[in-house]
Amino acid sequence: MKSSLLSLMLSAVAIPATANVSLTTTSLPNGVLDKSYSAALQASGGCAPYKWKLVSGTLPAGITKTVSSTTTTLRLSGVPTAAASYSFTIAVTGCAGKVSSRSYKIVIQQSVAHVVDLKWNASTSAHISGYNVYRSSDALNWHKINTGGQVASTLYDDTTVANGSTYFYATTAVNISGVESSRTPAVKVVIP
Repeated sequence: MKSSLLSLMLSAVAIPATANVSLTTTSLPNGVLDKSYSAALQASGGCAPYKWKLVSGTLPAGITKTVSSTTTTLRLSGVPTAAASYSFTIAVTGCAGKVSSRSYKIVIQQSVAHVVDLKWNASTSAHISGYNVYRSSDALNWHKINTGGQVASTLYDDTTVANGSTYFYATTAVNISGVESSRTPAVKVVIP
């Protein structure tokens, strides 16, 4: 009877236990009552998995927090149900116990005061059935904002923007087979 030996080599990157985790998101967009809200907080450094915690204050009513599968992102999403100003502090802890925290303020306004009018060039590819419009507050975490199907023209009005916020926009083209192109380069819009 022959015996076999399986050799397994592992390689690892050593991260010093003293390395600090850093909460890199410095601000969050404001929101509008009864309009979909989405934002993300990013952490880096130290070692994962990270643990996230709301240490003081409250999130806007109707907004929940969800940790990404990689634990490097805390997503805030939902539909705000009360117009008010919300201040809170979020902390992230790395696997070595190092902590980073930051205070944020989100204002949920009663109604829309601004509209972003978007226009883009039509795709030159054959058999395009429409477009999707994506928005991000950090140019990293994108959310499709057109509802009820694809946009048929090369025009779109975003009526869900909030005062004092910065947004990034990009579009994609979708062909008749449902294949979506990569996103266009992002365009930054600052709402006063």
